[in-house]
Amino acid sequence: MENKKVIILGSSRKNGNTTKIVDEISKEHGIEVINLSDFNISYYDYESKNIEDDFLPLIKGILENYDTLIFATPVYWYNMSGIMKVFFDRISDLIRIEKETGRKLRGKKIGVISNSHDNEIEESFYIPFKKSADYLGMEYLGHAHFNANILNQTTKIELTFI
Repeated sequence: MENKKVIILGSSRKNGNTTKIVDEISKEHGIEVINLSDFNISYYDYESKNIEDDFLPLIKGILENYDTLIFATPVYWYNMSGIMKVFFDRISDLIRIEKETGRKLRGKKIGVISNSHDNEIEESFYIPFKKSADYLGMEYLGHAHFNANILNQTTKIELTFI
């Protein structure tokens, strides 16, 4: 595989600002998009009662087909979106019950796209992404933040980390 990239979109609005940003980046760089709202992903469960939902087939497909995972999320209450948090929580399944799949995270690269109504956000927003990458043996490439208030057709959307 030659560093194939995917954007994993986690937003509660199908046509919101984060989706608009992701669509532009996807078009500009030819990066595929996976919208988490298209899947049934349950909260993490220590008893693995949710084993039949969409998470395991989805993550297995991602790990088989992509080298770089770019997580795109709006900023909700100073944190990643709920749907993105659930996705990250479910990575615990790859540590506990699907260890062979979990090992495939090693060496993968991740980046983050965030969106809010501010020009900048605190670096602390990215800590869960950075620490998760470190813990899982992944390389954190960086992040880009966009202000939804100033997005328009002439806004140039660039990612320096891809």
